[in-house]
Amino acid sequence: MQANPYLSEHSKLTDAQMRDFIVNGYLTVKTDLPRSFHETIYRKTQEYTEKEGNLGNNILPRVPELQAIFEEPAVRGAFTSILGENYAMHSHRHPHRNNPHSDGQGFHKDSYWGYQKVRHHCPRWAMAFYYPQDSPLEIGPSAVLPGTQYYDTRITKNNDGELAVSGEAGTITIIHFDLWHRGTANLTDKTRYMMKFQFIRMDAPQTPEWNVTDPHWKLEDSNPSMPKHQGTWRHVWNWMAGESNGHSPQTANGNLTKHIAALNDDNTAIRSRAADEMGMLGESAAEAIPYLIQALCDVYEPVRLNAAYALGAIGKPAVPHLIETLGVDDQIMRRMAAYALAAVGAPAVPALSEALQHTEDAVRIEATYALAQIGTDAEPAIPALMERAKDENDEVRRYLVEAFGGIGPAAAPAVPVLCDILASDDDGHARFEAALALAQIGPAASDAVPVLAHSFADENRYVRDNAVLALKRIDTPEAESALFDYLLMARWCPITNRESTF
Repeated sequence: MQANPYLSEHSKLTDAQMRDFIVNGYLTVKTDLPRSFHETIYRKTQEYTEKEGNLGNNILPRVPELQAIFEEPAVRGAFTSILGENYAMHSHRHPHRNNPHSDGQGFHKDSYWGYQKVRHHCPRWAMAFYYPQDSPLEIGPSAVLPGTQYYDTRITKNNDGELAVSGEAGTITIIHFDLWHRGTANLTDKTRYMMKFQFIRMDAPQTPEWNVTDPHWKLEDSNPSMPKHQGTWRHVWNWMAGESNGHSPQTANGNLTKHIAALNDDNTAIRSRAADEMGMLGESAAEAIPYLIQALCDVYEPVRLNAAYALGAIGKPAVPHLIETLGVDDQIMRRMAAYALAAVGAPAVPALSEALQHTEDAVRIEATYALAQIGTDAEPAIPALMERAKDENDEVRRYLVEAFGGIGPAAAPAVPVLCDILASDDDGHARFEAALALAQIGPAASDAVPVLAHSFADENRYVRDNAVLALKRIDTPEAESALFDYLLMARWCPITNRESTF
């Protein structure tokens, strides 16, 4: 989306709304457009779908009224608050059709490319669910499991905690990309449509981009039936505010012995709370590092999550232990150690750079992932990342490319590496990430224009679409010319169909 200098501060989220999104992973926005506008979108979608089948990615050019939904001040304000002013709409979008008297879906998370990709705890991606018709419970709206964007497992059974995101026509629910969600059963005689759109953060956060009044993380209330993750939530808040974990005030360690003992309690809630409270102690909890490392393989995921962010809050003293944990056989422990190292941030970069030379694929995968999550503070790792550009492991190449994008314009020295991956890598996901990274580097990637123009012939539609985005962001005369040449060749007529061919 284009940056909008006239966007009102009143359109942006408040501290309370941002806290709610960080904790629960979703936010509902109501547009001000008249009901007749949404009825037009519903009618067109229904008509075209009946004639042509699901419109898929072409739903936007086919029903261009949808663009006005995402230009609404409340919608732009919410996305700007979450993803930054220069956020972009991804080219994958989908009109989900829930037929009358259909069964509901099972809970799932959407795929970035493949389900093997490590999830983002910080909101780098988000989705919008737009309803062009009233969506009461009986018509089968989408449902979410609040707070589960941080979990790989569902942790609850029988859909406990499920919340239907229903509303009037024109309602938009924005969710963290990794939130567990599903379509519910349609018990009516009417077809329900939900338009799913995806959005990407293009720039690392530097300052809060919501309507901030208090820059410090604090939780005023939360669902008592949900595990608390104060360490995780505080880290995400600080990241979105452009700060590091270490900016938060730290308390004394008077209860540390009690918390360490509680990590062995049979009660999962007690273990989870103990790990979380240690995370609020920061570096003063360093004595607990060995116990928190062991908690990274707890059978209950909230304990593992809280232990990871407690280690992240402890910071530099935890780094050697976490680097060692990247080499263990337990994949869950390795992944949690990577989350912790990402939360440590800049103090972990030298050790992670060294780990890129490890002989074990698993270690290099987690190290590159952690560097990608650290973002701009990972700039000193650029030379080490460039050395791994020919790594034989696909996942390593994917994450190192993502790391360059997360570093942003400062990763300009890596542009030749990104061009090589975009032009010749056999892995489509790596090429996708390379084009996206060039877009995130922006004008400093101007040397990539010829390769980006050539990638319009890539076999994957999303690699091509990221090349379009990159050229738009580079914004030089050469980039503009290449972009217009492609768009003039590839332009599609949204009103041409079997009944009207010219």
